[in-house]
Amino acid sequence: MKKQRSESHSHTYTKSKNSMVKISIVSFLAIGIATSLSLVLSSSPPKSYYHSLYKSNSISDNASISHDLYMLTRRPHVAGTEANAQAAAYVLSTLASYSINSHIVSYDVSLTYPISRSLVLTQPEQASEQLPVVFDLRQEIYDGDPYADAAREVLPSFHAYAKSGTVRGAVVYANYGRVEDFKRLKEMGVNVTESIVLARYGKIYRGDIVNNAFEAGAIGAIVYTDKKDYGGGGDEGWFPEAKWMPPSGVQVGSVYDGAGDPSTPGWPSIQGCERLSDDEVEKQGNVPLIPSLPVSAADGETIMRSVGGQVADAGWQGSKDGPTYRLGPGPGILNLTYTGKKAIETIQNVIGIIEGVEEPDRFVVVGNHRDAWTFGAVDPNSGTAALLEVARRLMKLEKRGWKPRRTIVLCNWDAEEYGLIGSTEWVEDNRQLLASRAVAYLNVDCAVSGPGFHASATPQLDRLLLKTTRQVDDPENSSQSIYESWVAAPSNSPTIERLGGGGSDYAAFVQHIGIASADISFGSGYPVYHSMYDDFVWMEKFGDPMFRRHIAVASVWGLLTLQLADEEFLPFDYLSYAYELQEKAKELEDEISDRGTRLAPLFESIKKLKDAATKINQERKAMEEKRVWPWMLKRDKVKVREINDRLMMAERAFTDAEGLSGRPWYKHLIYAPSKHDDYGSNYFPGIDDAIEKAKSLSTPESWHLVQHQVWRVSRAVRHVSQVLDGELT
Repeated sequence: MKKQRSESHSHTYTKSKNSMVKISIVSFLAIGIATSLSLVLSSSPPKSYYHSLYKSNSISDNASISHDLYMLTRRPHVAGTEANAQAAAYVLSTLASYSINSHIVSYDVSLTYPISRSLVLTQPEQASEQLPVVFDLRQEIYDGDPYADAAREVLPSFHAYAKSGTVRGAVVYANYGRVEDFKRLKEMGVNVTESIVLARYGKIYRGDIVNNAFEAGAIGAIVYTDKKDYGGGGDEGWFPEAKWMPPSGVQVGSVYDGAGDPSTPGWPSIQGCERLSDDEVEKQGNVPLIPSLPVSAADGETIMRSVGGQVADAGWQGSKDGPTYRLGPGPGILNLTYTGKKAIETIQNVIGIIEGVEEPDRFVVVGNHRDAWTFGAVDPNSGTAALLEVARRLMKLEKRGWKPRRTIVLCNWDAEEYGLIGSTEWVEDNRQLLASRAVAYLNVDCAVSGPGFHASATPQLDRLLLKTTRQVDDPENSSQSIYESWVAAPSNSPTIERLGGGGSDYAAFVQHIGIASADISFGSGYPVYHSMYDDFVWMEKFGDPMFRRHIAVASVWGLLTLQLADEEFLPFDYLSYAYELQEKAKELEDEISDRGTRLAPLFESIKKLKDAATKINQERKAMEEKRVWPWMLKRDKVKVREINDRLMMAERAFTDAEGLSGRPWYKHLIYAPSKHDDYGSNYFPGIDDAIEKAKSLSTPESWHLVQHQVWRVSRAVRHVSQVLDGELT
């Protein structure tokens, strides 16, 4: 489901020579001599040898990745279908061929599928000579499409978990369907009540578009792929001649606004488990209460031509060769019917385990999802092919004597597209073990959608990410590293985004149980997202013709995994967290300082976090400096374990058992999705929710609740510092 990249919180690292690690000549020589002697005295090469080998051209394989992607994307494979079960079997057998101990974990979850849908556009009575427009709602198969036969298996375009029903109403155009767009309509005097909203994809999660329409009084929603955003321009054309979405292309997807099986919120959907009824699911507030449909650019434009009223603002307009966008309501009238089927279907997560030899009870979890709305060459199977490449290279290392210090868990999730279901059910099923033993989670969704490296992470992994990208060649220019190309981007600095949005499978790990996580990819969105045209042909022609970007993703992903699995001390740095929280707390103070809300407790807690992060870094450094001659000194394994446990468990302390107010599944007090955009997020989500409510109510009591949320975050940050400090008060 990887989100189409939009604004989210992030941290930018400035390019500075002073930020580079300086090693003295004496230390460099000592370490070099020690390494050389260790090679002589040790029966096997050091971990660094295997890490260098992992990223070498001698074991990477473009052809293997291309083959895996081709095999995974021959048919559409929606969650719960036989085709997706076959894809699971392919992943399982491939891991087994690499001698990786693998198995399938199944869950029985509530999914929805389309039974029927129709959309008819009529004009008012005074224009009755115009015949109704009956939309066929089909994505067209192009001439020469090698997937023409398989394309007939593509499900009719729909919104998963959309409400069934028939509605009739005048059309109101609502731009991208954001809260501010509906606010603007109100300011313009446009009545949304009893209307069917026409909104375009591109800025927020589709489920929030539908919910925002409902909150504004609409009875239905049509969401389309605007040519301006997805169709290119000029004489380029569209797929298969160009990368752009064809006029009949439709972006399908889920409109469920939660995580995991809607019928088992907070507990795993194992066979025979407790389930909520449909009415109880509705009361949870995460499924839409009005019907909706996705439509193509061509159909959206036809509907737009029927809309009159005021001309929309310049920023609301479409492409230059399209109609003038107006707000309505009407005069066009839409008749929308959607009927869906709910079913309990079995989904399959594929789990592979490479057991650690020194700390087998510490897990480095690596994951990507497998299910797709159609063929899924970009989303998600570019990531699946990269995952299998990581597994293949790790097998090559094992054959040369490498064994990980900690256990590596390779996960291929199911039903992510419906609402992060496979990963969420597994996390809920293994909550206690993961909370006590998981070191980190490394996610890749769409591994490749185009050029340009992108990374998101919890801040303690920033330094590791920057270090790793310095070690891997840029696939566009092998004379420089990914890091150097990253720095050369327009921002002139590498920007690491944060994991507050609900766009992929990291959500349960970060936002529910508090595990340090990262997500990487090449590309920042692509025009044929979630459409029938996201296939192997598109990838081979436009996404990654030589599969070099796939190789680069697998190299960065695997090196991150190896360093987390093999380094004696976990490569975490919580100073990054402290500095960033301080910066965001100052921004928050600027926003609400005139409301009487005290942020002093938060600043005090952040200072303690900074002190604790500095202390544990010094402890680690002191132990490392004693080990220039590691084979001559007795290792204090208990102390190493104790430091690592503090580093591992500190992220958990950012969570609160009660969760966010009104959103109890989200327990992380620093990162969670925005209430009005599941893809977006703000720092301190509980405080942010409370501020929004207080600004609306403007009462002393509501601002008192903002202060309460500040105290909650302050306590959480203080608990993190206590975990890092490692001593009782």
